[in-house]
Amino acid sequence: MSITAEMVKQLRERTGAGMMECKKALVESGGDLDAAAELMRKQGLAKADKKSTRVAAEGVIVVERSADGRAAAMVEVNCETDFVAREQDFTSFASAVAEQALAQRPQSLEALLAARIGAETVDERRRALVAKIGENITVRRFSVLASEQHLGAYRHGTRIGTLVALKGGTAELAHELAMHVAASNPKYLSMQQVPADVMAKEREILTEQAQGEGKPAEIVAKMVEGRLRKSLGEITLLGQPFVKDPDVTVEKLLKGAGATVIAYERFEVGAGIEKKQENFVAEVMAQVKSAGG
Repeated sequence: MSITAEMVKQLRERTGAGMMECKKALVESGGDLDAAAELMRKQGLAKADKKSTRVAAEGVIVVERSADGRAAAMVEVNCETDFVAREQDFTSFASAVAEQALAQRPQSLEALLAARIGAETVDERRRALVAKIGENITVRRFSVLASEQHLGAYRHGTRIGTLVALKGGTAELAHELAMHVAASNPKYLSMQQVPADVMAKEREILTEQAQGEGKPAEIVAKMVEGRLRKSLGEITLLGQPFVKDPDVTVEKLLKGAGATVIAYERFEVGAGIEKKQENFVAEVMAQVKSAGG
């Protein structure tokens, strides 16, 4: 049968795919719209799987709060370029994932990917979006925090998000601490949470530095412990100077407010992902040589 422009238009509206792809699928399915849509879906998911090895280090952080403000979910959803990170389809998907994380409170990333958004699972929706957009898209990580009292949530643009669960204090303090975590990026809550191997390595480095100053052994030991407390304090939330008042540590601020940080989380887009370094000049030269050869 002949494939009409109206049939192509209907399939494009259903799939979001290009005109030629739609026409090809209609020809292969004998003009059956449902069969063509299913065929394109299968082909698209296969393409999505092929793109799964490509580095996706751009994207967004989304924070979704409960109606009572005592729980929040934060997710990082990645793509390959910052252009796609700003597209409506991508940001809508990321928001839907955050909504599911808050509603379902899954115990693992696998459970979140298996959660349903309408008739599809999160992962099925993700793969369909990969097929439509043409970039690798991943749901990298999520966190859900809840507090019986105060929960601070903050998002700096679309690339950094933080959550702080607080016992005691005020909602304003929880929000200010969430902003502090975004700015200061503490690695641990307190010195007690710093892993033993990290502490041992830092002590080793400081000892070598102090010994190089030619001080007696007993002085070196005291210098190392003092410097160790200062060094570890800089990477712990409680030991850091509060960003709004650097003369006061977060620990002292909390004590004055009668508050305790139960937990906190900080996500930054692409943190820890090794990005591919593009050499544009070399790429163009390679294309020129290929074309000339």
